[in-house]
Amino acid sequence: MKYRTIGTAPNTRREVSVLALGAMLFGSRTDEETSFAVLDRYVEAGGTFIDTSDNYAFWIDGGQGGQSEELLGRWRRSRGVGDEIVIATKLGARPLAPGTSYVDNAEGLSAKVIRESAERSRDRLGVAKLDLLYAHIEDQKVPLQETVEGFAELVAEGTVGLLGVSNHAMWRVERARALATAAGLPGYEVLQYAHSHLRPRLDVPEGLFPDGSLGHAGPDLLSYLRAEPGLTLVAYSPLLKGAYTHPERLPADFDHPGTEARLTVLREIAQETGATVNQVVLAWQTGAELPIIPLVGASSVAQLEESLAAVDLELTQEQRARLDAAR
Repeated sequence: MKYRTIGTAPNTRREVSVLALGAMLFGSRTDEETSFAVLDRYVEAGGTFIDTSDNYAFWIDGGQGGQSEELLGRWRRSRGVGDEIVIATKLGARPLAPGTSYVDNAEGLSAKVIRESAERSRDRLGVAKLDLLYAHIEDQKVPLQETVEGFAELVAEGTVGLLGVSNHAMWRVERARALATAAGLPGYEVLQYAHSHLRPRLDVPEGLFPDGSLGHAGPDLLSYLRAEPGLTLVAYSPLLKGAYTHPERLPADFDHPGTEARLTVLREIAQETGATVNQVVLAWQTGAELPIIPLVGASSVAQLEESLAAVDLELTQEQRARLDAAR
């Protein structure tokens, strides 16, 4: 395994593995035995960065989520896991009532919700401190100042370490960080957005994003990373939920000429290296010039093994240039 540092402050920054493990479906679609086996193998391989959310996976049973955090809590206790494993969670997108969703009835990012939801996450995970806490989705009904101060209070109290943000417009991320800096408060340092080698159209409206997707790492986010070296991108859905091996799973917003061009290069380099296309995508991210940590899901140990092997895949500069230049 290889490692990198997230965060900048000496008292909150953490060294984590370059491959993060997503626990979204653990405890719901992925049963406990399988979930524990995947988690055990990940840690055995040197993995130290696990991702969840307080709303995972509400859509499975029409509830409010919490199954993933609860399973991770049981796994931690049964294995005696301590603070050597960094567990990140999110709040803001938990449905307020069963049968609703984050689109129409999200908990939001008020100071009250931040405090209460973080406390529930700590209880479910069985930890005194959340290593990394994300604002999961935008809440335009609450002033950014209140959100910034709400998160900062938990950091000051020692119940939260690093702060992160996901699925926000970059202008709102920058404004929140500027407010934090001006007030001498901790701000977002980890950005979690969808990012893969194939690129979707970003102008396609979605439920939360009437002007086009804010959930993908577009050029504004990548240029922001380049300008702010203290930030890290945690790239979710790097393997597009299996679409590299099952092209029929590709969403409609990937239906454009650039997709085939980039797939062609990926397949060529997979053949040259003897790796799978999935492994080439992950190696392209972990070895990128920008600080990117791919966040992979796994519903079996075999799936995880494929991703773990990508950590040792070294792409040449010429191969990277071809991947970057594909249009």
